[in-house]
Amino acid sequence: QISESMNLHLKYVIEGKMIFENLKDFIEFLESKNDLRRISTEVDSELEISEITDRTIKSGGPALLFENVKGFDIPVVTNIFGTHERTAWALGVENSSDLTEKVRDILGIVKTPPKSMLEKLKTLKDLVGVARTQPKIIKKAPCQEVVNIGDEINLKALPHLKCWPMDGGKYITLPLVISKDPYTDKRNVGIYRMQVFDSTTAGMHWQTHKVGAGHYRSGEESGINRLEVAVSIGCDPVTMWSGALPIPPDMDEIAISGILRDSSVQMVKCKTIDVEVPAESEFVLEGYLTPGELKPEGPFGDHTGYYSLEDDYPVFHLTAITHKKDPIYAATVVGRPPSEDYFMGKAIERLMLPALQLTLPEVVDMNMPAEGVFKNLVIVSMKKEYPGHTRKVMNAIWGLGLLMLSKTIIVVDDFVDVQNLSEVAWRVTGNIDPKNDIVFSEGPVDDLDHSSQNPKFGSKMGIDATQKTELDGRTREWPPDVVMSDDIKELVTKKWDKYGI
Repeated sequence: QISESMNLHLKYVIEGKMIFENLKDFIEFLESKNDLRRISTEVDSELEISEITDRTIKSGGPALLFENVKGFDIPVVTNIFGTHERTAWALGVENSSDLTEKVRDILGIVKTPPKSMLEKLKTLKDLVGVARTQPKIIKKAPCQEVVNIGDEINLKALPHLKCWPMDGGKYITLPLVISKDPYTDKRNVGIYRMQVFDSTTAGMHWQTHKVGAGHYRSGEESGINRLEVAVSIGCDPVTMWSGALPIPPDMDEIAISGILRDSSVQMVKCKTIDVEVPAESEFVLEGYLTPGELKPEGPFGDHTGYYSLEDDYPVFHLTAITHKKDPIYAATVVGRPPSEDYFMGKAIERLMLPALQLTLPEVVDMNMPAEGVFKNLVIVSMKKEYPGHTRKVMNAIWGLGLLMLSKTIIVVDDFVDVQNLSEVAWRVTGNIDPKNDIVFSEGPVDDLDHSSQNPKFGSKMGIDATQKTELDGRTREWPPDVVMSDDIKELVTKKWDKYGI
């Protein structure tokens, strides 16, 4: 049970699911769990906060609230998603696997039509629940308690971080960048780093394959002079996390956040642009980009563990800063994995699995390990049923959304635990005949992939580490695993205390 002393804004809904209305609710919750440390010692936003945070993440430590940032009167919070447990709490569940089951339930509404009256009533209830959690527009919002427009605006008044020695400057590292498609007016929310250039401009690191970059390209095609963009810094943790979701362009991250929260996200229209933002944002940066205007951005110590080098990216022009009366600045620190983004990504993996299984029902489980930095390694287990089945799965994954960027795919049998990297390594090294079981392909690669001969295009590798049978054209007998018989295992378990070991 959660402590009675928790903030009253922390509400409970069906099955005890936690809902945090804003960032401060979640901070208070983490304190009640003894999983947040307040740091009153003066710290520098250049490198010092990053080093403290990186050490804490690597040691599995708590979230950090820096209350005395040199040169600023705004506290900075980092590492709020930095463990599997904290990420699960942030998303309102005790375990990230609970997200998988929730998505299965939602997808089941569409996949399996109800038959009995009881099933129909349940489906109706589920659909009503989905409708109830859609974004809600309000007129007065906490994020607009303080409004700065005109000469009052200054990006440098916020405690942005310089994370690594070779970084090109200070960065906004955990922004929710909200844009609209110029043709369809559909909203996209993404987490794209922003380098602060001066008091009113910043670089917008829209990678080629992200939806925000698509909006920018559409802006160039349509000939518009301004692409309006809002940036939310710090809101409720589910909405913050949803900006990292690799969902189709026609899906709304804010709506998905509401479904996951079991509560609609309140939105408010910005003061100087026609964009809505989460009403509980700590800060909102309002502005625009001019299609065609580019400026060098970077280097930046990235989640790959390498610096992403300087390159040209669009320029964000600030028109307003609004914020709460006593705001908290939310930031993240990435670098050599595992970093905080790994734990955010692991929850996304659990969320993606049921959707992947709709397309590929033969897939049992998947793992995108920290060392693979989301795109370099995807491990899937599957039930193999016909010749070429493993190749079909590899090619299907390379054709699914941002999974197209996967550089290496390993396929193992359905009984292999893909979360156990030791077992996976054993199966791979023991089961592959390299000439026959490794497949090469070519296609798009991530903007941050430094290994490809050419930017954004390169080779991929699929490894079939399944057992080989006549389905694979094999004539040799495949040896069985070395496993002790169940009766002996049970006998030893019963007598274990008597052995004195």
